[in-house]
Amino acid sequence: MSLDTILLAVGPTDADRYERLGEETIDIGVGADAHVVLAHVFTDEEYEDTLDALEIDPNAEEATPGNAARRHTTTRELGKMLEAAGMEYEVRGGVGDRGKEIVQIAKDVDADLVIVGGRKRSPAGKAVFGSTAQEVMLESPCPVTFVRADTK
Repeated sequence: MSLDTILLAVGPTDADRYERLGEETIDIGVGADAHVVLAHVFTDEEYEDTLDALEIDPNAEEATPGNAARRHTTTRELGKMLEAAGMEYEVRGGVGDRGKEIVQIAKDVDADLVIVGGRKRSPAGKAVFGSTAQEVMLESPCPVTFVRADTK
C-alpha cells in the first residue's frame, strides 16, 4: 500500500494532545514522503465562536472554515511540527458533525490513512455520548490510526 496522503484530524479537544498527534504523523509519514492534510472540524457553535475570537465578520469573504482552521492555535502548532520535520501539508476546515466531516474530507483528498485522537471511554460512555473517533474508524474509506490521549 502506498502512503501518499495522510489526513490528520484535529478538533477543539486536541489542544492537550497535539504534540502526540504530530509525533505519530511524523513517525508514520516522513519515511513515506507523505503529504499531510490537517483537518479541523468545528461544530456550528464552535465555528461562530472561533470567528468571533478571531474578529472575522461572519459575512466577510475570509469567513471560511479553512481560514478559521489555518488560524487555530492547534493547527498552527501542528504545522510548525510538520515543517520542522520537512513534511508538506495543507489545512482544511469543516463545519458540522465531526465524524461525518472527517470521513468526507478523507474521501475528498483520497486519503491513504486517517489519524485521529481521542481518549479512553467506557462502552456506556460511547453509547450515550457518541465517539467521533469510533465513527471515523467505522466509516472511513481508508485505514485509521487512533492516538489515545492518556498514553505516552
